[in-house]
Amino acid sequence: MSLPIQAAGLRRSFGDLVAVDGVDLEVREGEIFGFLGPNGAGKSTTVRMLTTLLRPTGGWARVAGHDVVTDADLVRRSIGVALQDAAIDPLMTGNELLRLQATLHGIGRIEAKRRGAELLERVGLTAAGDRRVGGYSGGMRRRLDLALSLVHAPAVLFLDEPTTGLDPMSRIALWEEVRSLNAENGTTVLLTTQYLEEADQLAGRIAIIDRGRIVSEGTPQTLKAQVGAPTLVLRVDAGHRDEARAVLSGRFGTERPAPTPEAIAVGLDGGAGAVADVVRVLDELGAELEAMELHEPSLDDVFAEATGRRLEGAEEATTDGDDEGGTEPAAEGRRGRRRRGGTS
Repeated sequence: MSLPIQAAGLRRSFGDLVAVDGVDLEVREGEIFGFLGPNGAGKSTTVRMLTTLLRPTGGWARVAGHDVVTDADLVRRSIGVALQDAAIDPLMTGNELLRLQATLHGIGRIEAKRRGAELLERVGLTAAGDRRVGGYSGGMRRRLDLALSLVHAPAVLFLDEPTTGLDPMSRIALWEEVRSLNAENGTTVLLTTQYLEEADQLAGRIAIIDRGRIVSEGTPQTLKAQVGAPTLVLRVDAGHRDEARAVLSGRFGTERPAPTPEAIAVGLDGGAGAVADVVRVLDELGAELEAMELHEPSLDDVFAEATGRRLEGAEEATTDGDDEGGTEPAAEGRRGRRRRGGTS
């Protein structure tokens, strides 16, 4: 399976509202692919089409080698899905839910018990396995939801904003689980997120979606490099400031707006490796270097370059570990209860 996820011209409208407008995707086997964009951009609607929860109104998609419309049952058997609106029965325990999920996949009792114990250990919930889920924190529920999506060892895993509403420590713990799963099992992961750091940390390649269309795609490093050179911001003694500004901008790159009048900001056309040369030039001028910071282009800069606006709230993280995350606008097409891969 060279391309576990393929889509061409994928489209979904709700009446006159076009939520996804001609999305083309190719996700390679064994990679973590990030789908980055603000709320309402079309991320979750795209995932719902790829996981057979929504029927496309245009285009086509294949997941795990199967068409999402004509082979929907085969797609569901091949994928794991953890959507952001997790509907986990609060009266059941973690072990009970894992056994139920295994039964739905036709897994025998002995094997189901073994897999349940293994998965609870993987996500750090062994001690909480016999507790009712209603008493779990938000981070614990998200980790249990990840375990449930892995019961049948899917080849392709969809994670739809898995860390929305989690505290920073729970978010980092879930990141580690995703990395480990991908590295150890070679699981292909499509991750949707509105968090820039999450996409940067986890994804080998990303696609940025805005208003239902993909506006940029590539590795985080490549996309950031396309925006421009890193910016070096420094301060030197007042007596050498003007001379240093003229020499540095003439030798290393274009002068850029500085955060304060006392600072010098210059784009390093030669990349971050030119910092040592900058220090050497300042030493030759006899300038005293008081402070220096290197600012690399960010994914927010990439988004701004592609759309003309910033990804508002992309760096915000709630500190309430029991919050299950925010709401999505109607454009995201939330319909009915969530389902995991393999259930009908």
